[in-house]
Amino acid sequence: MNSQNVDRRIRKTKKQLRQSLTMLLQEKSVKDITVRELSDLADINRGTFYLHYKDIYDMVEQIEQEMFNEFFEVLSKYPYKVFNDKPLPMLIDVFRFVAKNADMCKVLLSKNGDIAFLNRLIGVVKERCLNDWIEMYNAKGTTHFEYFYSFIVSGCIGLLQNWLENGMKESPEQMAALAEQMIVRGIKVLE
Repeated sequence: MNSQNVDRRIRKTKKQLRQSLTMLLQEKSVKDITVRELSDLADINRGTFYLHYKDIYDMVEQIEQEMFNEFFEVLSKYPYKVFNDKPLPMLIDVFRFVAKNADMCKVLLSKNGDIAFLNRLIGVVKERCLNDWIEMYNAKGTTHFEYFYSFIVSGCIGLLQNWLENGMKESPEQMAALAEQMIVRGIKVLE
């Protein structure tokens, strides 16, 4: 059997496992999910699961790491001035990333989600934006920037959660435009 067929089978198996994990995470926390339960739902042998992962936590960690790497690539495409001048292209890419990973994003941002993963993503955005904003505005004290950052990030996370929970009826482009308007214009967006 050639490696292309093996790779395809591995991708298919991992996709089945991810879909099943997502379904289970909608009902319970990761600590309450067993390999047997996940394997049965994915309709694979437990031994097949163990070919790819040590345990459920390893699986979640690998999925999160893949998503984290992809998210970091999205942010890295844009120089810091872009966010200040024209954040829409970056926001579109962020919302597209969320749409592409909607299954996992929805559960990671839910009550059964992984707060450590969310905090890690917030940290990357903070590192990427906050220090650049401080440098851009020649800020001596960072208190106001910390507040501004917290306000913007919390708002964007709330916007993402609401969008995911309501079935993502709007396109990533529409949501990115709304986020940009809210960031730039604040409450005036409602006028």
